[in-house]
Amino acid sequence: MKTEAKQRIPSVSVDNRLEVFSHPAMQKASKGILYVILAIVAVFQIFPIVWLFLFSLKNNQEVFNMSPFSIPTDPKWENYAKVWTEGNISQYFLNSVVYTVAAVILTVILASMVTFAITRMKWKLSNLALGLFMVGLMIPVHSTLIPLFSTFTAINLVDNPLSVILSYTAFNLPITIMILLGFYQALPREVEEAAVMDGASLNRIFFRITLPMTSPVIATAAIINMIYNWNEFVFVNTFISSDQYKTLTVGIQNFIGQYTTDWGAIGATLMISILPILLAFLILSNRIVEGIASGSVKG
Repeated sequence: MKTEAKQRIPSVSVDNRLEVFSHPAMQKASKGILYVILAIVAVFQIFPIVWLFLFSLKNNQEVFNMSPFSIPTDPKWENYAKVWTEGNISQYFLNSVVYTVAAVILTVILASMVTFAITRMKWKLSNLALGLFMVGLMIPVHSTLIPLFSTFTAINLVDNPLSVILSYTAFNLPITIMILLGFYQALPREVEEAAVMDGASLNRIFFRITLPMTSPVIATAAIINMIYNWNEFVFVNTFISSDQYKTLTVGIQNFIGQYTTDWGAIGATLMISILPILLAFLILSNRIVEGIASGSVKG
C-alpha cells in the first residue's frame, strides 16, 4: 500500500520549478519589485539633497520655527548671491578647483608611472616597492598631520597651496596604484614588444602606447581622486591660514559666528560645494562603471 501511495505522488523536478520562475508573468513581477526597491533607495539618496536645497532658501527664523521639510513661503535666493560675493565663496570655489585638478593630474601621472615600472620593468625590488606603497593605505591621515606640518614649516611651505596639493597626491597614490594595477597586469605585451623591436624608447612606449590603452581605468581613478580632493577638510584647515588660499570646505566656517550663525548662507554654500561633484558624477558615471568592470574582468 505504501509503494502504491508513493507512486501516485507526482514528482516535481528542478526544471519544472525553474519554468515557474521563467514564466513571463513571474519575470514582470520580479522586475516590478526590483524597480520599486530601486525607487525607494533613490528617494532616500535624493532626499538629503532636496532638503539641503530647501534649507538654503530659508532665513534663521524659518530654519528654527518651520518644519525641516517645509517649503519656504518666501525663498531667499539672495543667500546664493550673498555667499558668492560677500562670503568670498567665489575665491574658495576657484581654490578648490585648482587644488583638485592639480592634485588629480599629478596623482594619475605618478601612479601610472609607478604601476608601469612595477608591472612592465623587471627589477628585483619591484614587489618591495609595491608593498611600501600599499602600506600607505593603512596610515591614518590624522597621524601624519604633526610630522607633515613640521616638514612643511622647515621647507617654508606652510600657508602655501603646494602643501595641500602634495598632501593630496601622497595620500591618493596608494589607492590609485591599486586601481591601476590589475588593469596594467592584464594589458597585452605584444604591442609593447613590437614597439621595442621598432626602436621605440621607454618614454615613447609609456606615453604613446600604454597610457592611451589605460584611459578607462585612468578616468575611474581620476574621478575617485577628484571626489576625495574636493571634499577634503583636514589638510586645508591645518596647513592653510590665509583666507585667500582656503577652499570651500574650510571657508564655510566664515558663516559661523560666536553668537549668531547664518544657517541659510551655510546651506547655500553647501549646495554650491556639492553641485560640481554631482554634475561630474552624473556625466562620468558610465566611465566609472566601465573602468571598474574592465579592471576587475581583465585583472
